[in-house]
Amino acid sequence: MRLTVVSAVTGGALAALVVAVIIKDVPVFLTGGGVLVVLILIGVVAGRRSPADEEPPAGRIALARIEDLRATSGESADVPVTFRLTVAPDDRPAYRVKIEQHINLVDIPAYRPRGIAVVEYHPDEPWKVLIVTRPTAEWSRRAEEAEIDSAPESTLVVSPDMSEGSWCMLTLFAFLAGAALVVLLFRAELFTSGNDDGAAAKSPSSSSSSSSSSSASRTFSSSTTVSGPSTSLLAFGVMRVTAMELEARVDTAYVTAITIEDHRMAVRGDSTRPVSETVHLQSLPYELFPGLVREARTTLGVRDPRSWRIDVTPGTGAGAGPRVRVTVTGKEGTAHLDADATGRVTDRRAVGESG
Repeated sequence: MRLTVVSAVTGGALAALVVAVIIKDVPVFLTGGGVLVVLILIGVVAGRRSPADEEPPAGRIALARIEDLRATSGESADVPVTFRLTVAPDDRPAYRVKIEQHINLVDIPAYRPRGIAVVEYHPDEPWKVLIVTRPTAEWSRRAEEAEIDSAPESTLVVSPDMSEGSWCMLTLFAFLAGAALVVLLFRAELFTSGNDDGAAAKSPSSSSSSSSSSSASRTFSSSTTVSGPSTSLLAFGVMRVTAMELEARVDTAYVTAITIEDHRMAVRGDSTRPVSETVHLQSLPYELFPGLVREARTTLGVRDPRSWRIDVTPGTGAGAGPRVRVTVTGKEGTAHLDADATGRVTDRRAVGESG
């Protein structure tokens, strides 16, 4: 409120200076200039006042449910990840918050939708939440045993800084309103001053907004190829970075199928599918996939494997995680092994075995 009033007064003072020059009115010029000088002095005095030494609020530890997460590509091993969390403190109702935090590529598979994480939050500033990547043994045990319900979207808390745009618009409006009020008060003198130079032609500006609507397809697919013939998706970190690029391309992290080959990764999806029947791109243990490929190429009876492929599909049954199948092909034929979402092998079919 105080900032709005100051903006209106500043706009009026500046308008008074301009009007005074046009109509050649010295008292109006002195009034406008005097108000501006007072405002400048107040700003200088307020800027020199040292704020009281206050200790930052102490953070508290709590559990949080991961509603969703989305990682973006980064230049280092730590990539920025956007989390939507339901924070469940012990001494207040659960609430939602959206944060961004840098997570190491190796640690990303530990954070999955509907999983439980240990976080640090500030009671006086609940939007300041930080995921504790190395919690104590006690909090790790509590996270493994806890079940947290999702908080309603209406409980979402945001930082006051996020509303800066609204305050800027309000400040600009107050500034223009103050200037317009002064111009209206002296409109008679402005238009009857007899000075042809002082007549300003109004040029109304019109802004047109065009809205384009596009109906989203019910299904989508996208693929990408890693650059360079010598680059393989088996190189450390390449799979996850490629998955991030595909997620940005299809604008969703939930897909119905993922195919990974030596130089190519592809995804398919269906927007009508429920989340339980999809695979979350960033929750997969990509760092463990090269080991699964090596195991499939050396233990399933294919002596000289010519190609390999990883297929990831949603699991069947309530609570089942994604299904990972690694297929290798060589002169002896085709073999495959199956693994779960943690990279643990659950089934093998060597060359010559049926099923």
